[in-house]
Amino acid sequence: MMPIRLGSVSYLNARPLTYGLDRNPRFDVRYDIPAECARLLHARDIDLGLIPSIEYLRGPRPYSIVLGAGVMSNGAVASVAIFTRKDPRDVRSIAMDSTSRTSVALATVLMQRVFNARPEPVSMQPDLARMLDSADAALVIGDYALFVDHEALGVQKIDLGQLWTEHTGLPFVYAFWAGWPGALDAEEVAMLQDARDEGARHLDEIARAFYPDVPARQQIASRYLRDNIRYSLSVEGLNAFYRYAAEAGLVTFDGELRFYDAVDRKAR
Repeated sequence: MMPIRLGSVSYLNARPLTYGLDRNPRFDVRYDIPAECARLLHARDIDLGLIPSIEYLRGPRPYSIVLGAGVMSNGAVASVAIFTRKDPRDVRSIAMDSTSRTSVALATVLMQRVFNARPEPVSMQPDLARMLDSADAALVIGDYALFVDHEALGVQKIDLGQLWTEHTGLPFVYAFWAGWPGALDAEEVAMLQDARDEGARHLDEIARAFYPDVPARQQIASRYLRDNIRYSLSVEGLNAFYRYAAEAGLVTFDGELRFYDAVDRKAR
C-alpha cells in the first residue's frame, strides 16, 4: 500500500496535529508554508493537506474535510495580527504577508465589517519594518507575528482572532485537513484525530523540540500552544467565515461542507 502523501504546515501551531505521524508508515509527511500546502493539494502533488481554510473554496472542488482536527482560536490567537500606527478606520493600504491565504481574507473581512475600511492590499514577505515603510498597516502571521517586537517599532497590534470572536461570538478556523475524495478511509481519519489528541497532551515537549536552543522562546511557545490555539474545528465558525468572505466577493460558497467518513469512536 502506498503511503498517503500528507502536506502539513511548518509553523509551530500545526505541530500538535502531526504528532507521531512521521513515524506512521501510513503517512508520508512534508512541511511547507500554508500557501504552498494549498498549491500542492490543488495540483494533486499531495493527497491531503493542512490547508488555509479559505483554500477549501478555491481549489478544484469537492474536497473532503477531516472532522474535528484543525488550527483554531476562540479569542486571542497571538500569531495573526494587523500592525499599524494609525487608527484602523484611517488605513488606506495594507501590506499582506505573502505566506498567508486565510489570514488575508480574514483581515479583509474584518477591516470591512468592523472598521468600514477597504485598504489597498500589497503582497510582501513578512518583515514588519519594511512592510510599514510601504503601507499604512501590515498583516503578519505565524511564528514571526508571535515573536516580533512591535512595541520597539511603536505600533499597535490588532489580534485578528480576538477581533473575530468579539465581532461574531464564534471561534475562528485557520486551517484544517482537507483532501481528495477517497484519499482516506475511516481508520486513517481516526489516526489523524488520535495524532491531534496525542499532540495536545505533549505541548511543552513540542515547544521544546521546536526551539531546542532558545529557552525563552520555549516558554512563550508552550503558553501559546496551550492558551491561544485550539486543535478542533468549529463548523459554525467556518460557515460564518465563508459567508462573510463570499459577501466580500472573495469566494463563492454554496453552503455545503463535505467530510470524510469517520470511525464511531465510542465503539472503538
